Amino acid sequence: VQLQASGGGLVQAGGSLRLSCAASGGTFSGYTVGWFRQAPGKEREFVAIVRATGGYPLYADSVKGRFTISRDNAKNTVSLQMNSLKAEDTAAYYCAAGWTILSTARNPQYYNYWGQGTQVTVSS
Repeated sequence: VQLQASGGGLVQAGGSLRLSCAASGGTFSGYTVGWFRQAPGKEREFVAIVRATGGYPLYADSVKGRFTISRDNAKNTVSLQMNSLKAEDTAAYYCAAGWTILSTARNPQYYNYWGQGTQVTVSS
C-alpha cells in the first residue's frame, strides 16, 4: 500500500487547512490510519488516528477541538481538517497506516506504511 499525503501549505494563524491521505496499490480499509507531524529538530509526534471502522478517533491534547480526522473507505482516503491553526502547528505532516491497538495507536513505530509528508506552515 502506498500513501500520498497532500493539502499542506502556508496559512495565517487562525486559518484552516484540510489534509488528505490517499492510498493506492491496495486498500487501507482494514487499517488504523493516523496523522503524525514532525517539526525541525523535534521527534515525530502523534496528531490523530481513526480506526478501521471510522469510529472512536483519538487526538493529541494539543489539537483536540481544532482538528477533525475522518475517513472514506470507499474512496480509500483519510482527511484531517485543521481549524484555528497556530504557529506551533507548523510541521511536516505524515499519514500512516497500520494494525494497531488502542495502547499503541499513538506510537509511530507501530505503523507499517507512511506517506511522504506534506508541509504545513502557520504564520503568526
